[in-house]
Formats: sequence, structure tokens, C-alpha cells
Amino acid sequence: MIRSLLCLLLAAATTHAAELKFGVVDMSKAFSEFHKTKDAADKFKNNIDKAQKEMNDRWSVYKNLMNDMQKLKKEASDPIMTPDARAKRAAEFEDKAKELRSLEQEIGEAQNRRTNQLKQEDMQIRKGIYDEILVVVRDKAKAEGYDFIFDRSGMSLSTVPVLIYYKDAVDITDQIIVELNKNAPAAAPAPAGEAPKEEKK
Repeated sequence: MIRSLLCLLLAAATTHAAELKFGVVDMSKAFSEFHKTKDAADKFKNNIDKAQKEMNDRWSVYKNLMNDMQKLKKEASDPIMTPDARAKRAAEFEDKAKELRSLEQEIGEAQNRRTNQLKQEDMQIRKGIYDEILVVVRDKAKAEGYDFIFDRSGMSLSTVPVLIYYKDAVDITDQIIVELNKNAPAAAPAPAGEAPKEEKK
């Protein structure tokens, strides 16, 4: 399918090279410099931190349970205690052991579930952002009469760029980035007495 499409494009380019208008865009760069990408990354990091705290809380309960078990095990073998008291501690130890195994399984399942949830969330966020960028690219192409716009950041299965060389195509990446960020919220003013941070280059 891809090979057939490329053949058709090459044939069209050969026949109507003087009539066709080609453009290229670096979708990877547009994605990374889109203000919504940075906002989404911050929100996603907050979700990861929240998930990590949830797991840490669960492991804290697990650790406390382990400490209780060690104490019960020690008491169950303490010769100073009466046989009945040691037997009671041993029974409590077994109950705690069952609780610990159940909690360990629960934590493992919760961790896998949360990890998959975060992966799905990341994929949906990325898709939504790329869809927004594609709309801007298509509108730009229609408005300025481009016949074809190629993504020069695209990679083939062999990790080689799909678009290896282009001569007469116009790179519209910077124009797309400007369009994407035209409605970006203004940066928060720096606190009084603090100089604004310089952007990394």
C-alpha cells in the first residue's frame, strides 16, 4: 500500500513537477514545542507522582504488617510466656501471614493496573495533541495551496527517515509552531525582586 502510494506520488511529481507545491513539517519538533504538550507533560507527571504516593502508602502498610509479624514470631517462641500465650501469638502470626500475602498480591495487581492506566492516558493525550497539530497543518496546506505536506521526522521500520532528501519543498515547521502557540496563555510574572529565567537554547 505504502509502496503504491509512493509510486503514484513519484509519477505525479515527474509529470507535473512544475505545477505541484511541496512542503515539509517536522511533526516531532512541532509536538515538543506546542504549549499544550508542555502542559500535558506537567499534568502527566503530577499523575505519576500521585500514583507513586498511592503505592508508597500501600507499601508502608505492608512494612508495618511485616514488623507486626516479626514481633509475633518472637513472642511465639519466647520461653518466658505461657504455652497458651505462645500458641495465641503463633495463631495471630499465621493470620498476619495470610493478610500479608493477600496485601502483596493486591499491591502487585494495583501497580500493574495503574501502570497500564497511565500508559493508556499518555497515548490518548499524545494522540489528541497530534490530531490538533494535523488540523493546523492541513488548514495551512489548504490556505497556501500546498499539494503535499510530508513529515520529515517520520521514521521507517529500519529507523531511517522516510523523507531522506527534499529540494524544492518548503519547510513550514516554524510557521506551524507559531500558529499552534498563538493562543498560549501568558507566562506567569516572576516574583518581585527575582529576574526572569532565561530560556534554554
